[in-house]
Order: sequence, then C-alpha cells, then structure tokens
Amino acid sequence: MTNRMILNETSFFGRGAVNELVPEVLRRGYGKALIVTDAQLVACGVVDKVTAKLDAAGLEYQIFDRVVPNPTIAVVQRGLATFNASGADYLIAIGGGSPQDTCKAIGIISANPEFEDVRSLEGVAPTHSPSVPILAIPTTAGTAAEVTINYVITDEENRRKFVCVDPHDIPLVAFIDADMMDGMPASLKAATGVDALTYAIEGFITRGAWELTDTLHLKAIEIIARSLRSSVAGLPEAVEDMALGQYVAGMGFSNVGLGLVHGMAHPLGAFYNTPHGVANAILLPHVMRYNAAYTGEKYRQIAQAMGADVAHASLEQVREAAIQAVEALNRDVGIPASLKEVGVREDDIAELAQAAFDDVCTGGNPRQAKIAEIEALYRAAM
Repeated sequence: MTNRMILNETSFFGRGAVNELVPEVLRRGYGKALIVTDAQLVACGVVDKVTAKLDAAGLEYQIFDRVVPNPTIAVVQRGLATFNASGADYLIAIGGGSPQDTCKAIGIISANPEFEDVRSLEGVAPTHSPSVPILAIPTTAGTAAEVTINYVITDEENRRKFVCVDPHDIPLVAFIDADMMDGMPASLKAATGVDALTYAIEGFITRGAWELTDTLHLKAIEIIARSLRSSVAGLPEAVEDMALGQYVAGMGFSNVGLGLVHGMAHPLGAFYNTPHGVANAILLPHVMRYNAAYTGEKYRQIAQAMGADVAHASLEQVREAAIQAVEALNRDVGIPASLKEVGVREDDIAELAQAAFDDVCTGGNPRQAKIAEIEALYRAAM
C-alpha cells in the first residue's frame, strides 16, 4: 500500500515568524497581493501587523475583508471577482479557518475557472492547475487550514456545508506566529483548541491512519492537552504551544481524513451557523464512545497523551479514561455542555442525520454509521 504526504513547501514557526513574509514575497518575485480576511481582524488591528510590513517594503496589496464565519458560495464568488479585478498575482490569507478556506477557494477557481459555480469543487475536486500562490497567516490556534488540502464552504441555498479536498489548494508558505494569535478571546481559544484536538483524535483513529500520521496525531494530542487550559487563561507560552500543536494535527489529518464528529458538525454550521470548533467539541465525547470498540488499543495512547495513568488499566477502563479526559478539558475551558445550549432543535435531527451520513468526512470513521445511529448520537448530545 502506498501512503501520500502533502505539506507546505515552506513553513515558519515561532513569535516573529511573520517577519519572514516580505523576504518570501521578494524572493518569489510576486507583485501585488489580495489579502483575504474579515472585517473584525481589520478593525482590531491584526491585519495592520501584516500590511505595515508590506507598506515598509513598498509592496502593493488590496484587502478583501468580506469573509464571514462558515463562508458561503456567495462570499467566495465575491472574493473571486475582487481578485480578478485587482491585478493581484498572489494571495495572503489572514485569519482563522473561514478566511483560509475562502482564500483557498478563490485561488483554486482563479486557476481553474471551470469550477466558478463553487459547488462542483465538492469532494475530491478534479482540478488541473495549482492554486494561485497562497501565503497563509493563521490567527487562531485550531483550524490548521494553513497546512491542509481541505476547505469547507457553506451552500446557503441548500442548507449544507460541503468539504473540498484538493492537493492543488495547499498554501505555498505558512507563517505560524503566536504574535498573530494573542488577541483571541478566551472563548475562541477554547473552541479552536478543542477543534484541533478533534482533528488529532479523529485523524488518529480514522480508517486511513498509518504510522507516520499516528506519530503526528499523538504528539498533537499531547501538546494540546498540556497547553489548552493555560492558553485560554492567557499564558503567552501556551498560546505558542497551541499554535504548534494545531499545525502538527493538520499535518496528519490532511493526509488521512477525519470521521463522524466532523460529519455531524458540518450540518450544524449550515443549519444554525454554529461555530465549527464548538460543534466538534460538544460532539467529540459522544462519538468517541460510539467508536470505542472499533479502535483497538488506540484509546490507551490517547489517554496517556492526555496525561491519564492507564498503564495497567483494562481496555474498557482505558477507553472511558480517554473520553473522560476530553470531557474534563471541555469543562475546564468553558465549552457548552449540550447541543441544546447552542440552539440545535430536535425537529431538525432527522435532516441533520441525513446530511451527516452524506458528508465526505463520515466515510473515514472507524465504525460504519447508520442514519438511525447518527440520529441517536445527536439526541444524546442534546
């Protein structure tokens, strides 16, 4: 069997990493950038940390700041029109998962205009040309979008989110700089942090997992488990630790896929605009229990990576210890306890379950789920 790994061409890590942006632009001979971000990041001065460096170097740019949470087809098409009219020859993505995903879609469609409807990119997209060059600067420690070949777009007309998987969309360069993340409110640190933990745990137990990605996912779980509480509390060293942990998780899951947690979380974003990290965090313990008997000894490794002493515990005890470690982390960082708290309605469960069953991530789950079982999981999480 052949396994594939796709990663950024270049990545810079550590506080001050964004200082490498201008040298990279100059080295690569780019002319003008379209910066893809959201209005809040512009208003709070985060984007200024980047544009000030471009200004000082005399580099041209234009800002597209119309990105919204759970980015839509309309936002992508608006951004694409802006890029086409701008005269830009590369893209800079500044933000969390929503700006990064929007930027990927803009870059892919610009290089492959036959996909301008956006919907046709769903699944493993048969694009022919690499994206317009993307330089990615994450501002949250959670989505790992800067290192993945995936992005997610919301189809508002059909009340669904769809996942696009495309090796052509990965950013050329990523700048993993905790200086760009310090301003995250505690609630966002919590949600994106447990999102990263979900990536690591699902990637570790997904059907496509193998030794190299297992190594990455276990290290990501360890980093996140030891750092997230302190990051939420505002400790600068922990914020930097989380920036690394989420990236390591992305290195793994991007190359092997995810599972039912993500399959169930995506419809919540489409139906209720639920923040993706919050949806994952609430669902993760429930789906872990559902999957437990199909994961061999892997929950022992998860539990140990999260600090539990399970060396001599039975397999049943180990599995419960891993789940309880996740539940304790959720409580400690203030994740809502139930789907009802974030506005999910019982009347929608049948439709949510069908959407989750159809989601591309669900196919990677270690236990093959039936629609009735997915409905039961949603109800348990209520």
